[in-house]
Amino acid sequence: MKLLRVGPKGSEKPAILAKDGTIRDLSGVVPDIGGTTLLPEGLARIASTDIDLLPKLEASERIGPCVADVGKFICIGLNYADHAAETGAPIPEEPIIFMKATSAIIGPNDDVIIPKNALKPDWEVELAIVIGKEARYVEEAEALDHVAGYCVCNDVSERHFQTERGGTWDKGKGADTFGPIGPWLVTKDEVPDPQNLSMWLEVDGKRYQDGSTKTMIFGVEKVVSYVSQFMSLQPGDIITTGTPPGVGMGIKPEPVWLKPGNVMHLGIEGLGEQRQNVRAYSA
Repeated sequence: MKLLRVGPKGSEKPAILAKDGTIRDLSGVVPDIGGTTLLPEGLARIASTDIDLLPKLEASERIGPCVADVGKFICIGLNYADHAAETGAPIPEEPIIFMKATSAIIGPNDDVIIPKNALKPDWEVELAIVIGKEARYVEEAEALDHVAGYCVCNDVSERHFQTERGGTWDKGKGADTFGPIGPWLVTKDEVPDPQNLSMWLEVDGKRYQDGSTKTMIFGVEKVVSYVSQFMSLQPGDIITTGTPPGVGMGIKPEPVWLKPGNVMHLGIEGLGEQRQNVRAYSA
């Protein structure tokens, strides 16, 4: 299933993409796409619904973040061997964990705002895992039992804040609008091999990232199991899993940074596409 949320910011309705390409209203079936809806029984309730009988929603409506009320927005850094190489960083021996503020979350086509005092804003197309069942100290072999599905994430970053302002990476990752997710939460039954998905990102029509989840250092099962050793994972939590090469900071001979007026266009095989206009911060 391809689940989404449509409508104005703060008033999104749960919805599903029907086989005929129309968007159908799920608000009479589930309260929202998040929390207990993502438990196996919640997804089963949606799957047993006759989608063709649900009301159609306008295709022109805004698409919001595909998961509501995200509790934790967890990120894995330097998780692609070819991306680590372009940054000059060593291959991590264990997954690098950092957090992205949930207030960064926006819809897949909402504007990205460059924060005040930013010098090096950057892009990162990433596969995001959506947790569907509480996970605590799970083994790798059981990890996918705790996954509801996957979505596209643009892990927008400010590299000056991230690497030159001291402390952790978090301060370069959590600005408002730095976490577009969606358009859909694609349930795991439609993604038989999350380690074999092509992914790409363009800025103003130029393709900078053109990779595959094949080059992940730590795959989905390892990531879910590993993170669950340090914190419990709850339905609706998101883990975004790293990016392939082609980020702005890795461009040679000079890095390329986002600027107002740019348009980012990105996607992952089977999970949909995003498009964001980049704007400057204004009070």
